[in-house]
Amino acid sequence: MNKKKTERCLKVVSWFCVAGLGILICVPLALLLCGSLADETEWGQRIRPLLKDSREYIEWKWIPDYPTLNNYRELLFYAPDFLTLFWNSMKMTAGILGGQLLVGVPAAWAFAVYRFRGKGALFSLYILLMLLPFQTTMLAKYLVLNGLGLVDTAWAVILPAVFSTFPVFLAYRGFQGIPSELFEAARMDGAGEWDVFARVGLPLAESSIMAAFVVSFFEVWNMVEEPLAFLKDMSLWPLSLYLPQIGPQQAGRAGAASVITLTVSLFVFGMFRDSLEQGIVSSALKM
Repeated sequence: MNKKKTERCLKVVSWFCVAGLGILICVPLALLLCGSLADETEWGQRIRPLLKDSREYIEWKWIPDYPTLNNYRELLFYAPDFLTLFWNSMKMTAGILGGQLLVGVPAAWAFAVYRFRGKGALFSLYILLMLLPFQTTMLAKYLVLNGLGLVDTAWAVILPAVFSTFPVFLAYRGFQGIPSELFEAARMDGAGEWDVFARVGLPLAESSIMAAFVVSFFEVWNMVEEPLAFLKDMSLWPLSLYLPQIGPQQAGRAGAASVITLTVSLFVFGMFRDSLEQGIVSSALKM
């Protein structure tokens, strides 16, 4: 009886801990949403101590005195720079994910299914590249892109990301978990290597592949360092670089832009949440 009570108490404590962490995570999002509905006059009153560098506290209200959608209206209909950067992000994201589909997935298939000389060393190199931060490879990438004449073009951001190693790693774990007997059976039935890959490998490793692409989407959609380093023309910048260009006098517009940017990520996460969870779990179990 005491054991059951202990387990029940642990469940209750665990539930309260998870609920508390969830509320703590959601509070900034709620503040952001509420702030996006306040007009510039109200924002000016709230952050006036910050602008004057005084010792007064910033005033904050959960619900604006006069909620308005003017910030969203101005961004979507009267801010061509915002729309330009938004579509730049869409094009870059689509190009990178499409390139990873053509390059990363076949590479993961080759690592998982075929045996060739130097496979272990090459895959170890992939893992090493995955662990390196962008700052350590930025100069080398810049020199290569500059030599190819791609600096200050969208390709300077797209091409290096196409050859990212993390999607290869996740997809590799998905292919590796497929029993090799299935591939041999397909070959015995007369299927070629392309048919084995397209009709057996891709469907069975779908969750890991989708997880790789969802994680890549979040990384690409929010990237800052790559476009800042390789793009000088501001008209080519993605949406992730829009917020630093907004001053304190446009705080309401900054909140609305953040909400719109976040909405796209939430939409993608909601659509592919199950695939993301299954892919990450299956990849972790196969390690």
